[in-house]
Amino acid sequence: MTTTTLPSWATTEETCLWLSEKTGSLWNLARMLEGGLTPHVWLDYSVEHSGLFAEGITRYPAPIFFVDDIKRLTDGSADVLMRMTRDSDRISFKLKPPGISQPLDALRFFNRDVAQFAEDILNPKEVIEVPVEIPKGLSKEEIIYLFGGMVKMDLAKSLADAIGIFGDDGARVRKNSRAGKNSYLWNPVTLALGLNDVYRVPMPRLKKAFATLVELKPWKDAWNESLHLLGE
Repeated sequence: MTTTTLPSWATTEETCLWLSEKTGSLWNLARMLEGGLTPHVWLDYSVEHSGLFAEGITRYPAPIFFVDDIKRLTDGSADVLMRMTRDSDRISFKLKPPGISQPLDALRFFNRDVAQFAEDILNPKEVIEVPVEIPKGLSKEEIIYLFGGMVKMDLAKSLADAIGIFGDDGARVRKNSRAGKNSYLWNPVTLALGLNDVYRVPMPRLKKAFATLVELKPWKDAWNESLHLLGE
């Protein structure tokens, strides 16, 4: 039984202590990030970054999910550098260089995320779901929203170039044979496996995406089957 109370927005130290008591094993920042737990920093309104704030919003917790920003933290960076985040409307937003810097102790973890993270560790289970019709793929905008923060390259350009895993020999499909050039879709399972294999996107982040994002729910079974075949 845990004796530590986890605040709504917990510090790294508070989160590690709570997880250690809850799971019976030691936790640190790198292990939490590698497991797919999303850190945030509180942002206050500024003219420089006004584009992140919807009307009437002056402060909100901005998530850190860009692969390079997470890697800096797992590698032991002494501060936080955020080069991509989501705005107060939860729309992905690429920041102008050099991005936003924060001290390391500004990191916060949402207690509901942490509680679910611990629950998934302690009680892994297969959820029986009603079969749903699997669409042919996701649009460019949907792919960028779901995976844009995990990759280093300009994902929109890569999708448009349609080379390698982004093309017809990879994850790209058409809506129908008579559709125009803007009707391409991408299979997220094929794309995600390619992102891991070719661009070294961490598998835990991809697993978390397919486990938690409603947009990827139709492909969850196909994703799990692919992982099983790969021995993941």
